[in-house]
Amino acid sequence: MIITQTPFRMSFFGGGTDFSGFYNEHGGAVISTTFDKYCYVTVRHLPPFFDYKTHVTYSREEKINNLSEMQHPAIRNAMEWLDMHDIRLTYESDLPARSGLGTSSSFAVGMLSAFYALKGQYADKRKLADDAIYLERTLCKEAGGIQDQIAASFGGMNRINFSADGYTVHPVIINPERKKLLNEHLMLFFTGFSRFSSDIQKGTEKSMKDKTQQLLEMYKLVDDAEKILTDKNTSLDEFGKLLDYTWQLKRGISSGISTDSIDEQYERAKKAGALGGKLLGAGGGGFLLFYVPKDKQADVKKALAGQMYVPFSFENDGTKVIHYSPETYVEK
Repeated sequence: MIITQTPFRMSFFGGGTDFSGFYNEHGGAVISTTFDKYCYVTVRHLPPFFDYKTHVTYSREEKINNLSEMQHPAIRNAMEWLDMHDIRLTYESDLPARSGLGTSSSFAVGMLSAFYALKGQYADKRKLADDAIYLERTLCKEAGGIQDQIAASFGGMNRINFSADGYTVHPVIINPERKKLLNEHLMLFFTGFSRFSSDIQKGTEKSMKDKTQQLLEMYKLVDDAEKILTDKNTSLDEFGKLLDYTWQLKRGISSGISTDSIDEQYERAKKAGALGGKLLGAGGGGFLLFYVPKDKQADVKKALAGQMYVPFSFENDGTKVIHYSPETYVEK
């Protein structure tokens, strides 16, 4: 039996520049972090006592004899690609899917890690990120960028650079106390479920050719944000103000990114004292993240009393195998 633990991510700056249609021509970068909310994937070989060959449990349950019957595209494609047979897989999560935190990519990374471990094969963080990108973007043909898979695999607070030659991952060099202070100023609220990320991303990709200037400016903000984080003489409040600016740019890229309800919640938080924030993920719903001075946090909670507040802490590990019990497997 294998159990993997894979964190979710929040992206601060540069979202949209991780689409190949943009970074292949202009380059791209994001600053993101993983945090202490996880998905767990348990995988083992199915004992030979059942009248089905594959058993998977996620938001639904599937018991099948042929992979062509599998409804979950990522599981089906991954099992076909890696030649997995007679599998029992269970997915559990600290947070809901379709919520803007890279949940589908975290699942893809965790599942692939579990499959490799079950086969007795080592896969490092780069291989897991690369394979998850291939699984979601090529095999499953889902629209979107490539930052989520990389963040979930590597973990930590990073600047991820994109180009036609690939990507590089650079930890943001920030004093631990300053990083803790940043964490203490960030507040996360659940607005409700979004539409499927891939559906929103299709609209975003179509809009990108007309929004190159906005994306180039969002790309530049990654440099500005990194300077704020790494310069101990600069107030972290500037980070919050920059979040507000990048959100205004992002919501102008596509009409599907925000909604009237989200805009109204955002304005209520700002009037209550938030310096800035953004909707995480592709848009349409999910989680709102705000930077809020400590003396205003109670006011912001009150202003968003109808939304669920979710405390969190940054994490640095990325995906990992937390239980490994090798099995002797003989194909039926």
